[in-house]
Amino acid sequence: QVQLVESGVGLVQAGGSLTVSCVVSGGTFSKYRMGWHLQAPGEEREFIAAITATGSSTWISLAGKGRFAISRDNGKNTVYLRMNALEPSDTAVYFCAADAPDLPADFDYWGQGTQVTVSS
Repeated sequence: QVQLVESGVGLVQAGGSLTVSCVVSGGTFSKYRMGWHLQAPGEEREFIAAITATGSSTWISLAGKGRFAISRDNGKNTVYLRMNALEPSDTAVYFCAADAPDLPADFDYWGQGTQVTVSS
């Protein structure tokens, strides 16, 4: 069974930086496209970053462009989201997700999420 576990410091001041990470077990991490999503209070889940299985290509949403970066370490089965210049509006639960190439959904496996709170 594929499991994703996110972690990262939960509280940061506005203007600060934070890296959240996600460790994947039970599957073939090096074959998965990985993504990060966030869900702010009262809002729908939002897709914010993705990285190909090899790490050769990344995508960042408009809201995160210039501030967020996604990376991965296939030797550690881990994907990272580095967030700089954080704003209170970035407060959300951050989820990582894995897209298996042989399954039809955009993202097939999800973590439980990690809360990030940005104080003003």
